[in-house]
Amino acid sequence: MSDLSSDQVLAQTRAWLERAVIGLNLCPFANGAYLKNQVRIVVSDAKHLDGFLDTLDAEIQHLRETPASVTDTTLLVHPGLFADFLVFNDFLNVVDAVLEEHDAVGEFQVVAFHPEFLFEGEAPDDMSHYTNRSPFPMLHLLREDSLSQAIDAYGDTDAIPLRNQRVLRELGLTRWQALLSDK
Repeated sequence: MSDLSSDQVLAQTRAWLERAVIGLNLCPFANGAYLKNQVRIVVSDAKHLDGFLDTLDAEIQHLRETPASVTDTTLLVHPGLFADFLVFNDFLNVVDAVLEEHDAVGEFQVVAFHPEFLFEGEAPDDMSHYTNRSPFPMLHLLREDSLSQAIDAYGDTDAIPLRNQRVLRELGLTRWQALLSDK
């Protein structure tokens, strides 16, 4: 488990969201929802996987019961349960099963972020991995309807990953770390 308080985890997650995701425009859809206070960040302190799954269930229910104008998306963060990226990556199969259990496939999409995120086929030290690296393991629960509307308004979303890879490679590790440092 992490030695950080929930408030510290929340602060670091917000800093990452503001400085990297929004600041570098890694997700061109994030700024609008964030400025409208429609991004919910939930820090789980579950001691075991079952508790984390209960929190995931609750967040799916929250999104179903709450208008998108109030909560459009949720970042579900756990600072200590998934230290190993490969374990976290395997856990995503369970997340898919949870969506199926809730009959939520097509209603919600989940994007994974992890401090050690690795894309298959990329060199381990390639900056492209940082498009999905976050301070803590997290699941980003997105509404499919909102995502579709954002994509329709944005246009060519195929260019986003390539742009992000270029931006991060130009930025480099030292500047990435400085971006997220509190100094």
